[in-house]
Amino acid sequence: MSAVTSDVILDRMMALHPKIIDLTLDRVWRLLAALDNPQDRLPPVIHLAGTNGKGSTQAMIRAGLEGMGKSVHAYTSPHLARFHERIRLAGELISEEHLTAVLDECYAANGGADITYFEITTCAALLAFARTPADYTLLEVGLGGRLDATNVMDAPAMTVITPVSIDHEQFLGNTLGKIAFEKAGILKRGVPCVVGPQEDEALEVIERQAAKMGAPLIAHGQHWHVYEERGRLIFQDETGLLDLPMPALPGAHQIQNAGAAIAALRHLGADEAACVAAMENVFWPARMQRLRQGPLVEAAPEVELWLDGGHNAAAGQALGAHLAKLPKRPTHLICGMLNTKDISGYLSPLAAEAESLTAVSIPGEQNTLPAEATAAAARAVGLVAQEADTVEAALREIVAQDARARVLICGSLYLAGAILRENG
Repeated sequence: MSAVTSDVILDRMMALHPKIIDLTLDRVWRLLAALDNPQDRLPPVIHLAGTNGKGSTQAMIRAGLEGMGKSVHAYTSPHLARFHERIRLAGELISEEHLTAVLDECYAANGGADITYFEITTCAALLAFARTPADYTLLEVGLGGRLDATNVMDAPAMTVITPVSIDHEQFLGNTLGKIAFEKAGILKRGVPCVVGPQEDEALEVIERQAAKMGAPLIAHGQHWHVYEERGRLIFQDETGLLDLPMPALPGAHQIQNAGAAIAALRHLGADEAACVAAMENVFWPARMQRLRQGPLVEAAPEVELWLDGGHNAAAGQALGAHLAKLPKRPTHLICGMLNTKDISGYLSPLAAEAESLTAVSIPGEQNTLPAEATAAAARAVGLVAQEADTVEAALREIVAQDARARVLICGSLYLAGAILRENG
């Protein structure tokens, strides 16, 4: 009989609830109680919510804290290539043995009751964090904030709200204010919150909720400012000015993420060296990641090949702005998206920056938007579009037309994950 692996247990967990997303905290509280409330035994928690930039901001905070010599737990979602990416224990990805053990323990403690995949795996992460010494715990919200499975800490050390925009309307509401209200659900009484750049409607909601909770805000444009000047990142808050290297993550949108990370680090007592480490040592896959090795690169050695997992309108705007600043080179998109996303809002900012788009369906993904629907949406916003069965086939077709093109594989983190698995 073969040994039980984490994949086997994760497959079992998928069957514990008929819905992938069902926002409530009741099931999480029940399971955490059965596990003796590990959320009460975590190292100091920094809890991050927002529509865009959560992962990048968290990665910069982690790089800065590690630059201070601190050990850091980190929880992110979704994973790209392997589930283990979601749980980092004191700086290291959780081992297969450790992951299998905590998943099995949570599965047994749940007793077959209804619980979503994200809820039970979040409980497993909290259990692993509680049992492993570290200086800080970084928790990234999965969806929303108020009813997200990560929102179980009474007194985190800090919260962070990155830019809020329209996304997941079917779960969070159809206005920016409603979505901001859900994100602001991570605010806790008396706990400081770093707030990234926001639209006025979102900021008003966050400020109103913070006032109700007595949560001090450290807000962009009020308490801190960040901008690029002569290829350097300039950050200023009430304690002074920092002249830092630009973040290692490419894209103008990373400047605001860097600002939020530095604001958080400064509040935690970080010195300038730690802030430099946050900029220079950060790595976050599938955020305008240049692919430099693997089968896809070998198949198109002269192509400048990029991968990005942004998937909503704000991500499309950031991506379009970044492409516009790159050295001029014919740019072609290979795009696959989920059927829950605003594909027109995502593609519209890219239309002016790309010669063509080749649409693919995301392999193995039940909620993929069919390639023909992606191609039709691309044509509707002015892109020359065609379809391909696979990313490899799309790349071959592009290379046949222009062997030295720039190619960006984009549209979904699930597509990005498939590329990283196959091209690793």
